[in-house]
Amino acid sequence: MRIATYNVEWFNALFDDQGRPYDDAAWSARYNVRRGDQLAAIGIVFTALDADVVLVVEAPDQNGRRSTVKALENFAKLMQLRARRAVIGFANETQQELALLYDPDVVSARHDPQGDPTPGASGVPRLDGVFRIDLDIDDRADRVQFSKPPLEIELITKPGRVLRLIGAHLKSKAPHGAIGRDEAIRIGIANRRKQLAQAVWLRQRIAEHLETGDSLVVLGDLNDGPGLDEYEHLFGRSSVEIIMGEGQDAALTLYDPHARDALSRRFGAVHATARFYLRDQRCYMQALLDYILISQDLMGRRPVWRIWHPFDDPECWDNRDLREALLAASDHFPVSLDFDF
Repeated sequence: MRIATYNVEWFNALFDDQGRPYDDAAWSARYNVRRGDQLAAIGIVFTALDADVVLVVEAPDQNGRRSTVKALENFAKLMQLRARRAVIGFANETQQELALLYDPDVVSARHDPQGDPTPGASGVPRLDGVFRIDLDIDDRADRVQFSKPPLEIELITKPGRVLRLIGAHLKSKAPHGAIGRDEAIRIGIANRRKQLAQAVWLRQRIAEHLETGDSLVVLGDLNDGPGLDEYEHLFGRSSVEIIMGEGQDAALTLYDPHARDALSRRFGAVHATARFYLRDQRCYMQALLDYILISQDLMGRRPVWRIWHPFDDPECWDNRDLREALLAASDHFPVSLDFDF
C-alpha cells in the first residue's frame, strides 16, 4: 500500500464554484504560473505518485457554494487517477481544507471523528471542539481550537484490515500583522503556545488509539520541526516531538525517519519537504514541514518513506517532466510511505 501527503498551494483557486477545473492561460494564485500549467503539473505529480491514499492538504474549499469532494473527484477524473474518490472531514473557514483521495478498489474510507463534541464532557474533546489548557501559567484554562480540525479517517482494506489515519495541518506561527519587533515577538510567542497546545490535544487523541492497539498513521503539514522555530528554546520542544510522543513509553510513540534525523542533529544535512522564496533575501529557503508518522506495529510492515523533492530525489531529478511539474505545482513536495498492509 502507498499512502502519501501533499500540500498543494492554492489548489482552491484552480476550480470554479461548480468544482470544474480551470484549464486555461489565466494566471494562477501561484507566482508566475498559469492556471492550466499548474493544473497539469499537479496532475503529473499525482499520476507519478500513483498512491492508494493521498491526504490533500490545502484542498479546494468547502462552503455553501463550493464542494471539496466534487472538485477533487472532477480533478481525479480529468487526470484519470486511481485515487478517484474523495472524503472530507470538518470544513473550515480558511479555504484550505483537509481531504482524502483514495482508490475505492483498494480501500474504503470514512470520516470517523472520535471524542465527545459536548462542551465540558470528560475525555479528549472531539477535534472540532474546544480544548482547555493553561497556556500562560496563570492558573486559568485557555480555550484552544483548530483553525483546521484534523481529518480522522477509518480505512478498511478489501481483506478487511483496519487502519486509522489522522491528517493534520497545524496553524502557522508567523506573526502576521505585527507592527514592530516587540509586537512580532509577542505574537510569535502566543502563536507558538497555541500551536503547542494543539499538538498536546492531538497527542492525547493519538495516545488513545495507541493504548487500544490501533494501527495508526498521522500525516500532513505540521508547520514545525525540531530547531525550526526561533521561540522553540522557550518551550523546550517542537510540536512534532509532542505528537511523536518523545520521552514516553516506546510502544506509544510514532516514527518518521526524517523527523528522527532532524531530532538527532543540530547541524549538517537535513531533509526538506518545502521550498519558499524569500523576497527580502532574494533566495530560497527549504524546510522539513510534512511528515508521515506511524505506530510501532507498522514498523514490522517494511515501511519505506520517500520525499519527492525535485533536487534531492534522483528519480525526480532525472525525470525532467516530473521535476518541472513538482516545481510548478506547489511550494511543498509530496511525502509517500510504502508498506505491507
